[in-house]
Amino acid sequence: MFYHIKELQYTAKPEKPDPIFAKKLQEVLGGQFGEISVMMQYLFQGWNCRGEEKYRDMLLDIGTEEIGHVEMLATMIAQLLDKAPVQDQEEAAKDPVIGAVLGGMNPQHVIVSGLGATPTDSVGYPWNSRYIVSSGNLLADFRSNLNAESQGRLQVVRLYESTTDPGVRDMLSFLIARDTMHQNQWMAAIEELEQKQKPIVPSTFPQELEKQHVSHSFMNFSKGEESAQGRWASGPTFDGQGNFEYIANPEATGQVPKLDQAPAYIHNTPIPGEDAPGIDLANYKQPIFKDYNDGHDSHHLNSH
Repeated sequence: MFYHIKELQYTAKPEKPDPIFAKKLQEVLGGQFGEISVMMQYLFQGWNCRGEEKYRDMLLDIGTEEIGHVEMLATMIAQLLDKAPVQDQEEAAKDPVIGAVLGGMNPQHVIVSGLGATPTDSVGYPWNSRYIVSSGNLLADFRSNLNAESQGRLQVVRLYESTTDPGVRDMLSFLIARDTMHQNQWMAAIEELEQKQKPIVPSTFPQELEKQHVSHSFMNFSKGEESAQGRWASGPTFDGQGNFEYIANPEATGQVPKLDQAPAYIHNTPIPGEDAPGIDLANYKQPIFKDYNDGHDSHHLNSH
């Protein structure tokens, strides 16, 4: 059960309208790393959680908090669109909203939402559920969560530095602080899980089924060997199963790929000097495909 409290988690009130910044703010609302994404990601991870109860409870705590952040941003965007100012240099635009549109405002804020926020990013691309990760493996998911909070905090800081509105900065400062906490939260949860299991996901897959001779090899696939100086190129591996190895000149160990020519009815590009199977009209075989609508075999290509 969800229960809505009418007050916002933190104040979201700009000093003055700014429809251009409202367009920018859409990114941290409905973009790939916006608040809608983390809200849905944490809630689905929580709803699907089959691990310890504390992890489910924590996920639903933070997921529900993110609903509040979505509400704060939507409220701020709506107020930034309120009484959108006329651009002085645009004498023809006497209506304040038209003037704002001509000055760079997102026209969807007028046409689609009637001066309200939308579940889209800063260029109007709709929020997509493919942005979220909910795999059922908590270590894999928590690492994704840490990335989401890292990218989200980066974007909010960039927005903070692109406005001088004290009210907007005040709200963004709160969101930045919460992103600081959430990064710390996911790092703590990751550390806890890594102490209980191997750090490689999934930890239960038998390592003897891997090609172990390349399990800890860093391969130099570009010109230059500066990458040999990194922690990933020497010393013990983090799974405790070996040591990193630097391969300066990796060699191919697979075959030269050569595919058979496709049958004639596929109509691929013919290979010079070779006839595709069935090219002889006398022996041309009509392909038969399964018709899953009626359960019977059906011809889907017309005879020549």
